[in-house]
Amino acid sequence: MNIQVNGLEESFHRSVEHIIRLFFEEVQVTFEKDAKADIVIEFCLDDDKELRASVCLMNTSTDQTYESSYMRVVPDRKDAKEWRKKAKQIINHPLLNVLERYTGIEQPWGILTGIRPTKLLHGKIRQKVPQEQARQELKEDYLIHESKIELMQQIADRQLAMVPDLYDLRHEVSLYIGIPFCPTKCAYCTFPAYAIGGKQGSVDSFLGGLHYEMREIGRWLKENNIGITTIYFGGGTPTSITAEEMDMLYEEMYTSFPNMDKVREITVEAGRPDTITPEKLAVLTKWNIDRISINPQSYIEETLKAIGRHHTVQETVDKFHLARGAGMNNINMDLIIGLPGEGVPEFEYTLKETEKLMPESVTVHTLSFKRASEMTRNKEKYRVATREEIGEMMKLAEAWTKAHNYVPYYLYRQKNILGNLENVGYAKPGQESLYNIMIMEEVQSIVGLGCGAASKWVHPVTGSISRFANPKEPKAYNDNYKHYTEAKIAALNELFSLYKA
Repeated sequence: MNIQVNGLEESFHRSVEHIIRLFFEEVQVTFEKDAKADIVIEFCLDDDKELRASVCLMNTSTDQTYESSYMRVVPDRKDAKEWRKKAKQIINHPLLNVLERYTGIEQPWGILTGIRPTKLLHGKIRQKVPQEQARQELKEDYLIHESKIELMQQIADRQLAMVPDLYDLRHEVSLYIGIPFCPTKCAYCTFPAYAIGGKQGSVDSFLGGLHYEMREIGRWLKENNIGITTIYFGGGTPTSITAEEMDMLYEEMYTSFPNMDKVREITVEAGRPDTITPEKLAVLTKWNIDRISINPQSYIEETLKAIGRHHTVQETVDKFHLARGAGMNNINMDLIIGLPGEGVPEFEYTLKETEKLMPESVTVHTLSFKRASEMTRNKEKYRVATREEIGEMMKLAEAWTKAHNYVPYYLYRQKNILGNLENVGYAKPGQESLYNIMIMEEVQSIVGLGCGAASKWVHPVTGSISRFANPKEPKAYNDNYKHYTEAKIAALNELFSLYKA
């Protein structure tokens, strides 16, 4: 499918292309004349005190046309940033309209393509906008369907119930500690994850750098009297390293970081069942860590082989019971909708198997074709479900979680996500992951330690976000961890001097 778009200045090209790609999985979009264009989309903008955007979509082979227009008052062009923001909304309204009519596909998220929809609702809550007005504004500005607005409302309400001081946490930080090793690399993965086999020298060097980072950041936090809200060990798979290495790492955590008794939550991502052993569970128990993830992704054996996970379904079940017996009282399990070869019957089976275990939380992901993943590079090898099947599986997940008294508490969206849907975390009330709330709602700075870990700086006054990432490759990290630690400390000094001012 080739689509030619006319009549727009370059600053709008990217957002328009995002909307077009919601409707067509294989499409080439050009903003220049294209003799091979299957569809031509013509824009006409009339900018006076109000901005009017008119769109005409024409199928070049049938001359079939669809037209739509939309008009709203916009800020003065002197405020260029705000003007462009509103102009994009106005331009995308009629574009969405003609594309929905042409394809017959409805977009429940409307023109919203951002990763964190609930941030929009939280912004209105903080501004004390009445609830019904806030919901109406989301509907009018972004064309979000009522069902998705209701989901956003449920999540925002649940987050504020779990973290009543959610809007007042910029004076603290959370920590993300990245362990970049896994038993194998999954086909859909783009996280910093390296097969651990035969790389003990690299692991030793990496852990030496990580311990250094933890000590130096801990020293800065103590000297500046900055508290820690949550700590999350991710990766990769943090339980890929040995029990002895885990023990030393958690000892470093308790030694280096301030006021560990006041940290609200520590999570260790033990996502690969083939990394879980009684010895490692004993280490977690020793350091009072009882929130972990054990991620089946699917309960279909053939699927696990296809995506490169080298554990069996039975191993997932056995390791879950092993963890429960070791005192793990807050276990999350990730499920993925739309894995290769899976449709509605397979996902129904996965839900039935999950029901036998009843973890405290279930995170339902929709498969996303991430640019750098093996699955994206070799799409022809991986048959995935249709848009309609994906939608049906999401409805099954919503019904199943509701029937078993799980509540939605966070969501995020990704580019190239199947069906233009979302990833939703569900939990038994009171068992929600506080770190997931922190990272998704961007209410405080997250300090990233370890290979591939990204720090996210939240400006204490404006709330603007900036990022700083450690190297993804272990050797580059090992060679430069002191430099990156110093850079993080400089950034923290700047941020918190603004907060104190």
